[in-house]
Amino acid sequence: MTLERNLPEREGLMPEYYKSNMKPSLPGTPLEEEDFKTHRVFYTTDIPKLQYAWDGGVAMGHYLKGLKQGKLLGTYCKKCKRTVVPPRVFCELCFKNMDKWVELKDTGTVNTYSICYVTWDMKKLTYPQIPAVIEIDGASKGKGILHLLAEVDPKQVKLGMKVKAVWKPKSEREGSILDIKYFKPI
Repeated sequence: MTLERNLPEREGLMPEYYKSNMKPSLPGTPLEEEDFKTHRVFYTTDIPKLQYAWDGGVAMGHYLKGLKQGKLLGTYCKKCKRTVVPPRVFCELCFKNMDKWVELKDTGTVNTYSICYVTWDMKKLTYPQIPAVIEIDGASKGKGILHLLAEVDPKQVKLGMKVKAVWKPKSEREGSILDIKYFKPI
């Protein structure tokens, strides 16, 4: 059944105003909310069990393997003479292949940061999280990763602050950016 009026999507109940102003443009049997509640209409619900698999690709796959080994890896562009992290398979400036891998230090400099008293899902925090963009030593200026700062008083965080990665124990690493627990001041 199509309606002459575009109705806003609603979960469940429809306001009486819309019900009284609906005019079917095609013949059929109109349904009411009660028809579903009393099982006059057959319907089913389900919670799908969906499984996903994805491939990190050549550059990201190699980068993640490096993290599992406690290494930060970047790629080098021979034409532009720059090292980037996270790595890429081609340079976004000159479009040449970036197939030279470079092991970088696990230290860097705070480029920007935020002091957050709520989590990503809006849960209030007593003690703030401090996400920061860290320019990794050995990478070209402006190239770095987003991660958390810890072991620092939020009032002491400064742009340009030198930091070092704090890694999970080797036995706990999975090949994830979270293999670095956080960065701390040095």
